[in-house]
Amino acid sequence: MTGVEAGVTERKTTMLPSILTAYGSGRAGQTLVKPTAANLRRFAETPVARRAINAVKDKIACMDWQVKVRRGFIESEVPFATERLKALRMALHEPNAGDSFRTLFEQVLEDVLVGGFGAVEMELTGDPEHPFRLWAVDGATIQVDGTWDGDAATPRYGQATGRVGKDAVVPLLDEELMYVRLNPRTHTAFGLGRLEVAFETVNQFLGANRYAGKLASNSVVQYALWLNQTTPEQHERLIHWWQDEIEGTGKVPILSCEQKPEVLRFAGGTDADLHLQWQEFLLRMIANAFELPPMMLGVSQDLNKANAAEMADEAFQSAVVPVAKLLAEHITRDLFGKRLGWREFEFVFNDLEARDPMEELSVQTELLKAGVLTVDEVRAMRGLAPVGQGVGDADPEGVPA
Repeated sequence: MTGVEAGVTERKTTMLPSILTAYGSGRAGQTLVKPTAANLRRFAETPVARRAINAVKDKIACMDWQVKVRRGFIESEVPFATERLKALRMALHEPNAGDSFRTLFEQVLEDVLVGGFGAVEMELTGDPEHPFRLWAVDGATIQVDGTWDGDAATPRYGQATGRVGKDAVVPLLDEELMYVRLNPRTHTAFGLGRLEVAFETVNQFLGANRYAGKLASNSVVQYALWLNQTTPEQHERLIHWWQDEIEGTGKVPILSCEQKPEVLRFAGGTDADLHLQWQEFLLRMIANAFELPPMMLGVSQDLNKANAAEMADEAFQSAVVPVAKLLAEHITRDLFGKRLGWREFEFVFNDLEARDPMEELSVQTELLKAGVLTVDEVRAMRGLAPVGQGVGDADPEGVPA
């Protein structure tokens, strides 16, 4: 040995050096606060942003999922594998007294997409049949210690409660909080939500839409007649004649005067004045920020039967799959691994590998015939229990041995 204890390594680089100038006031060790949370929440309630958020959140929350033995481990060699798998499934189905799996993680996914700060508190129960409890936490209230050195005994997070005194911040260990960061970066301890990326664009769209709404609902006519060198009496008589004889009758008005009346056009009233193309451009930019095709936000000009299915698949692969895998990895690593210490198990969404059920069935059948997979392995991929002892082995024709 060269003076370094076996199994112990020390980091030489500085964690988040930019926080001393970009986020802090120069004091090392201070906790960092996620900015603009109130405005992000407000924009998340607007129709366009809500459509984009729900297109991702609802899809993931409705996915079928399973808990299985991790790759590299053999279920028969894992102690109490069957009992632990059952306990994990039950605890995830009923994470606390008031939530189901869907209602809990819908809240987390909302925060992930809005601000990149999904958070879940994880507490052990000591009950082997229900080993943990989970609670969704407002990610905007979570403060991150930018100088945390990896010591599991020191708090990494803190929740700002809004109280004063010793209860102002609740310290949380790394193993007590699942903190899901979307788009993690080296210069900040926080993630970057998709609504944050679209923040300015959503603001511009709301302004353009508000202007167009007022313009469309304005009942002022678009044209007026300018009569030069008329006396007040003549002006009043013309108004009465127009209202009594012309307005609303469909008659052709006939005017006779020394000078031709000048027509004045007021601004507004046409589609160009409503800036509809500008609003469509903004919708496309919002869709880009959420990694969705524009058709998901109602832009259908370039949509047809030939590319509709392709765009739907693109939306799934680019917008849904990365967030779903991020959440699954955090459940596997933070909940199963760090909190419980059960690193032999993993959480997976069944719908991520193949969207078309017939395509998935065809692939699994061919792998089964080729002897690459066994019957029990295929059943496990589909979230089903093994058929029975010894039935999992198959010959190249797919018939159980």
